Amino acid sequence: MIFRQLFDLSSSTYTYLLADPQSREAVLIDPVFEQHDRDRALIEELGLTLLYTLDTHCHADHVTGAWRLQQSCGSQIAISGRYGDMIEGADRLLDHGDTIQFGGRSLSVRATPGHTDGCVTYVLDDQSMAFTGDCLLIRGAGRCDFQQGNASVMYHSIKEQIFTLPDTCAIYPGHDYSGRTASTVAEEKQYNSRIGGQATETDFVGYMDNLGLPHPKKIDIAIPGNCRCGRPEDGQLPGVIDWAPVRQTYGGLREIEPQWVAEHLSEVTVIDVREADEFNNRLGHIAGAQLIPLGDLRDAIAQIPQDRPVVTVCQSGSRSGQATVILRKAGVEQTANLRGGMLEWNHAGLPVERQSPVGVAE
Repeated sequence: MIFRQLFDLSSSTYTYLLADPQSREAVLIDPVFEQHDRDRALIEELGLTLLYTLDTHCHADHVTGAWRLQQSCGSQIAISGRYGDMIEGADRLLDHGDTIQFGGRSLSVRATPGHTDGCVTYVLDDQSMAFTGDCLLIRGAGRCDFQQGNASVMYHSIKEQIFTLPDTCAIYPGHDYSGRTASTVAEEKQYNSRIGGQATETDFVGYMDNLGLPHPKKIDIAIPGNCRCGRPEDGQLPGVIDWAPVRQTYGGLREIEPQWVAEHLSEVTVIDVREADEFNNRLGHIAGAQLIPLGDLRDAIAQIPQDRPVVTVCQSGSRSGQATVILRKAGVEQTANLRGGMLEWNHAGLPVERQSPVGVAE
């Protein structure tokens, strides 16, 4: 099985990608709104088809990325049906015992309320993995002091739905604030200070009722947003790049296809960041390209016209990828890296020149 654990630093949220390697069908658990470009890029680079986004609950500390992925990937949105009319826009309302199929693999749905009334845990078909959301955390448990939270209910959810899984079952939580990534049922039974060892329901409830935590900073935005499955109030996609069909890689770089650049050369400024002796080598250069070696770029940004988007290029797309990072840090937001560099440009049979450069940074 294909498995990736992803992390959102601002909310300390884990997102999980699971896919069947034969069918390439995938599901994504607990996506984060701001991480849409990262998640979509990973899905595309791995050649996957995203069938579902699966939220473990209606979050209070971040907005789900479910709606954005539905718009870009065509995936269906699934969340617990226990929230009832609170939820708008879900394609599938889940109940205890439901199964989510992706290729030859599946996840079973276990209702684990307590943090909220609609919390669920997703368990892999062979019971080797459980995605517990904000119910069971690593050496902890999710707070129970808002959104129909109930510590006694959570105690029974953990004991009856999670601790009944095999001891070897890996626990993957919705959050961690100390850099921990996974645990097992056996570990949490023994070492979880809130519910492990000899802790009784009275012990657990007493512990949870006295956490004294402040409310999440984003609660006033997150809960209404998650009730809409992540759709903004105005229904508009945020941060859409409209000057070209630019895609973001999983590595965070913005890339553009050579064919598009060739067809729109008059609309962009091409910056070639190779060294001077590479400019007229066997690969040649793009007509009208301005030569600014990467090492000189920071000091030469003033030479770059600001009236058009900037496309950077090198031999393979590596150095020019870093060039886009430098340019964006300097405030040049409309910039993208030519995918594959001059190697891909030549492979596509696009025209090149081998004459003196337009300008060399001094």
